Amino acid sequence: MIEVKTVEKPDERRDFPRGHLEAVHLTGLDFAVGTFEPGWRWSESVAPIAGTESCQIHHNGYIVQGRMRIRMDEGGETEVGAGDVFVVPPGHDAWVVGDEPVVLYDFEGGMAQKYAKAE
Repeated sequence: MIEVKTVEKPDERRDFPRGHLEAVHLTGLDFAVGTFEPGWRWSESVAPIAGTESCQIHHNGYIVQGRMRIRMDEGGETEVGAGDVFVVPPGHDAWVVGDEPVVLYDFEGGMAQKYAKAE
């Protein structure tokens, strides 16, 4: 069976302070486009919704636009920007760096399924 959907007509949209995600759900793949405005930080914008101290979602992603800093609970830290492909395990905080919005694609499914949803 072939399935095709467009992100221009997502199955759902979730808004949170300084950002939103749009998700499409297909058999075997949940895909999300996340948009994060300058000033967005997971621990301030999404933690109150998730009810956890750090993001507990595994991410496989690609940065389309902007820059984002990611800090793991155990202390490791990195920055990703346009053109970067990344894998981030659960247990992290992240924030937008600079004045440009971050747009990212998330292929794991965790973001499309659970991100910014009350537990």
